Amino acid sequence: MKKTAFIAIVGRPNVGKSTLLNTILGEKVAIVSKKPQTTRNRITGIYTEGEEQTVFLDTPGIHKPRTRLGDFMMKTASDTLGGVDAAILVTEAREEVGDIEAKIISRLRSEGLPAVLVINKVDAVRSANIAKTIAAYAEAFDFDAVIPLSAKSGKGVDILLSECKRYLYEGDWFFSDDIVTDQPEKQIAAEIIREKLLRSLDEEIPHGIAVTIEEWTEKKDLVSIRAEIYCEKASHKGIIIGKGGAGIKRIGSKAREDIERMLDTRVFLDLYVRVKENWRDSEFNINDFGFKKEE
Repeated sequence: MKKTAFIAIVGRPNVGKSTLLNTILGEKVAIVSKKPQTTRNRITGIYTEGEEQTVFLDTPGIHKPRTRLGDFMMKTASDTLGGVDAAILVTEAREEVGDIEAKIISRLRSEGLPAVLVINKVDAVRSANIAKTIAAYAEAFDFDAVIPLSAKSGKGVDILLSECKRYLYEGDWFFSDDIVTDQPEKQIAAEIIREKLLRSLDEEIPHGIAVTIEEWTEKKDLVSIRAEIYCEKASHKGIIIGKGGAGIKRIGSKAREDIERMLDTRVFLDLYVRVKENWRDSEFNINDFGFKKEE
């Protein structure tokens, strides 16, 4: 008998939610970087084993929005919690429950959602700190399980998957057993390019960047892609391109390698940088760049 469940992965920015999803799936479907607010859209990851299919929904990090894009991200995270069977709250070792986590817990309680607490990055903290975190969260919410793990190394992820089985129910699958995400290849390619930008640039610039795929041509053994990178200031454009075009060439080379790995074929990647001032506060531009509300 087939079983399935939808589980949201939630938490503040930069706690390792996307890394956790990638590790669960054994494949990269969500971009990761040390910059907060890396994930902007909800990302679906499909884990199928035998007769069981668990659909994990990676959400944008919960934060106080300062732009319309931020508003979109927070609505995406909030709406996701309203349509799942359970949640995984990801945090790091802390002596007390933070304000953001408290808000998430309040939402879990109001939705009547069961949840698992994941304490990530435990390979970098002392066991005493983990014990204090467990005690603090035990007072805040009745989690079904508390799992210290390292999403980066994979240690403890098998325990999490085992605990998630409790949420499965008998029913038809929503996806075939041969896919790990419902994201189109073009969207993943655009996100891979943005990831390389996030990793190459400093401070505020990455938050004002969007990437769109303008052309995608497939031949027998080559995919040609033309992508446009949008930033908010002319000075940012110069930084992205770099002296003599060195910056954009480096970003393009790294992105191409990952896209070739995803598509399993050669890729020609052509990148252009455009300026669109304050696009994060323009609802038209937000929609145009693919940040659309779920129907």
